[in-house]
Amino acid sequence: MRKFLLTAATILAAGFANAQSAIFYSTSEDFDDVSFSVESAILDRGLVIDNISRVGDMLKRTGADVGSTKELYDAAEVYSFCSASVSRAVMEAHPMNIVYCPYGIFVAQISGSDEVVVGYQQYPENEMQAVEDLLDGIVRDALELD
Repeated sequence: MRKFLLTAATILAAGFANAQSAIFYSTSEDFDDVSFSVESAILDRGLVIDNISRVGDMLKRTGADVGSTKELYDAAEVYSFCSASVSRAVMEAHPMNIVYCPYGIFVAQISGSDEVVVGYQQYPENEMQAVEDLLDGIVRDALELD
C-alpha cells in the first residue's frame, strides 16, 4: 500500500483550503477497502460506531434539488463514535469538552482522483490531545502506517 501524510500544498490543491484544522492521510487503495479498514480499526479498539454518514451518497442524491450539478466525491463517509474512557477523561478535565463528542473519521475520494483521503479534525492543545491521539492511532492502523 502506498500511504503518506498530505502536505499543505497537496491539501489546498485537492480542494481542502477551508479545512486547515484537520489531519489528512492519503492512499491509492480502493475506497471500499479503506473504508472497511477504518471501520475495522475502530471496532478492533472495542469502540461502537454510532453512525456512518454516507455524505457522498447524500450529496449525489440531493444535488439537483439544490441546483447543483457539481460532483464532489466518488464516495465519502464519516464514521461517528465515542470512547467511554477517553471521553470521560477529557470531560472530567472540562465538562464543556462535550462539544467535541462524538468523534469522527472521514474517508473520501474526491471526484476524478485516484487517491482516497482519510482524516479527522484537530483538537485544542490540552486534554483533547488524547482524542486526537486516539483518532490518529485508528487511522494509522487502518492504513497500516506503523
